[in-house]
Amino acid sequence: MRLIDAHCHFDFPEFDGRRAAVLEEARCAGLSNLVIPGVRRSDWSRVSRVASEHEGLYYCLGIHPWYVGEHSSDDLNALSDALVKHPGRCVALGECGLDRLHGTLEDQYPWFEAQVDIASEAHFPLVVHSVKTHDEVYEVLRRKQFAGRVLVHGFSGSYQQASKLIDLGCFIGVGGVITHPRSRKTRETIARLPVDALVLETDAPDMAPEGVAPGCNSPGYLPLIFDALAELRDASREDLARSLLGNVQRLYGWNEVGASER
Repeated sequence: MRLIDAHCHFDFPEFDGRRAAVLEEARCAGLSNLVIPGVRRSDWSRVSRVASEHEGLYYCLGIHPWYVGEHSSDDLNALSDALVKHPGRCVALGECGLDRLHGTLEDQYPWFEAQVDIASEAHFPLVVHSVKTHDEVYEVLRRKQFAGRVLVHGFSGSYQQASKLIDLGCFIGVGGVITHPRSRKTRETIARLPVDALVLETDAPDMAPEGVAPGCNSPGYLPLIFDALAELRDASREDLARSLLGNVQRLYGWNEVGASER
């Protein structure tokens, strides 16, 4: 069984000095690859460096809605220039998006919309951060007529919101929230969605599964999320793993794990 962590902040300092050991433990548990999202320009070089230092790691470049205030239009130009060059192991633009609980949507909208345009022009998938803004994200993608692939990561919205996003061609990120019994709405939603729209992620070191201390999440816990998903859907582990592998391959444009069609 081969599992891919589609969204893991493996460049964060929480993993400093122990990345090789964490990776080895995760690989023993079934992890084959992981993707590191970028959140601001000052971190992009670190993200790409960490990805280059370990086999099976890939990355994204983007400007997260929490950090739009740290950036200028020059940073958007730099992002566009970087993606046009299709740097090795870079598989998507992200993470970008909207967050109703952090900052203001008025400030975030121009940055999200600009990054949707950049991804479209550079023919890259999008990795989207959306907190209580699933309807707004849907409207931006629809209005922009974005035709590429999209991961709405860490999804915790309603079935209706997820269905609308899937109709646009989005994948739904399934993380540690489904391991928490109290997260009934999200668990019920994920259980009902089509399996070919689901992608596994940890968002480590954040979004910890049940029984893991906040801030201590790791790609090694991806099998816990997988097991919870299999139980929720009453699915064969082998069939589910095969479907999830195919989904993440389609999302990031891989014709096989670790080989990009780009």
